[in-house]
Amino acid sequence: MRDTLRFVLNGEAVALRDVDPRTTLLDWLRETRRLTGTKEGCNEGDCGACTVGVTRLEDGVPRRRAVNACIQLLPMLDGAAVTTVEALAGPERLHPAQQAMVDLHGSQCGFCTPGFVMSLWSAYPDGPQPRRSIEDALAGNLCRCTGYGPILESGERMHDLPAPDWEADPAPALAELSDFDGLTLTAAGCTAHVPAAEDDLAALVEANPEAVIVAGATDVGLWITKRLMEPKTLIFVNRVRDFDRVVETPDHIELGAGATYARAAEALASLSPDLGEMVRRLGSTQVRNSGCVGANIANGSPIGDGPPPLIALGAQLVLRKGEAVRTIPLESFFLDYGKQDRAPGEYVSAMRIPRPKSPESLKVYKISKRFDQDITATLGAFLIEVSEGTVASASIVYGGMAGTPKRARAVEAALVGKPWTRETVEAALPAYAEDFQPMSDMRASAEYRLRAAQNLLLKVFHETTEGTGKSRLVGAGALA
Repeated sequence: MRDTLRFVLNGEAVALRDVDPRTTLLDWLRETRRLTGTKEGCNEGDCGACTVGVTRLEDGVPRRRAVNACIQLLPMLDGAAVTTVEALAGPERLHPAQQAMVDLHGSQCGFCTPGFVMSLWSAYPDGPQPRRSIEDALAGNLCRCTGYGPILESGERMHDLPAPDWEADPAPALAELSDFDGLTLTAAGCTAHVPAAEDDLAALVEANPEAVIVAGATDVGLWITKRLMEPKTLIFVNRVRDFDRVVETPDHIELGAGATYARAAEALASLSPDLGEMVRRLGSTQVRNSGCVGANIANGSPIGDGPPPLIALGAQLVLRKGEAVRTIPLESFFLDYGKQDRAPGEYVSAMRIPRPKSPESLKVYKISKRFDQDITATLGAFLIEVSEGTVASASIVYGGMAGTPKRARAVEAALVGKPWTRETVEAALPAYAEDFQPMSDMRASAEYRLRAAQNLLLKVFHETTEGTGKSRLVGAGALA
């Protein structure tokens, strides 16, 4: 185990030893390095003012991604390259992402501008993109002056400008940092472990069952910045080899628990277009670049968007404690609010997700106040098989309706063996009250949640029955 945290900052090698592992990248950049172009806005990963670029080797190829520096803890940067807005310009001219913002007056008060520029810079290598993709890339950046029009146009026009010829290839520097040594960093009463192999991860978690396991820190980061929690032991999974694997087979996909939503997006979309659309709306680009599918499950939130469709598909969860490995249905992992079937010293290692008979058979609907980057009020996932006009099987799962992601067993029973007709669906609607007693909160009332959940079943019927009208809006930010 090394005792020195190593990464590259704006082309300069950085080595840190006596630094609190709970320090966020945002605080370190501003307070220690005086790189104040990276702004603090919400300090919870919502506004994008703190966006920076983080480049890592993915399958041996450098890939730059936009992330929220406010919830990136320093040990998560071990082995990576960090780029801030101060480093974008060349010797004689601005980067195209910057110049387009200048030319099109994309900056008003200017506070949010560095974050927008860094999101555009991170998307620049992908080449010219349609407006919808630019909107996706910028959905995690808020402009309080509401200057979105010129900013979006900047994203469309930046590729019309001369390409930057001064950016160095980060691969050699990243290769030097891609050793097989783990890291242990101790300072300010906190110890952080960053293992490089899963056997080491298993041993560390078993020996430190009280430790906080950190993947993308999209939740843990807020424990520190908002709740002011001070965990004493942290175990980071970002350097564990193959923990972010995405393996596709004709029958299923396998995801390592460290696979981010961004990395797994294409494979998940291959299971179902609706699932792919849901992933596109899950958080922002910055959140999907950090947040992991397995961590979303391990966190056990009743409003996590990932578990309901995976449960509907019959996903299996792989858990590991030391040398012992067990596989359980994902559905059985969630026991009660805040309680999962995970023993002390055990962690989520991977998941296997079967492919449905047809990608179009899985329907997923997310209900939220805002279309982009909003927490779900309720989310419904439906895998209903109809054979010769009769419901042969039904797997209906909701998030936001109970203390855990939960199947609508009474509703399923009311459908199976019955003809797939409007009358059958309407007759099944009262069974929702047997399955769910939702709560009221700032996102929705209990009455709204129950009615919305019922209406989603009607929506499935409309979308799977010929001769019914369209049930989805067509346009930017919506699936045709």
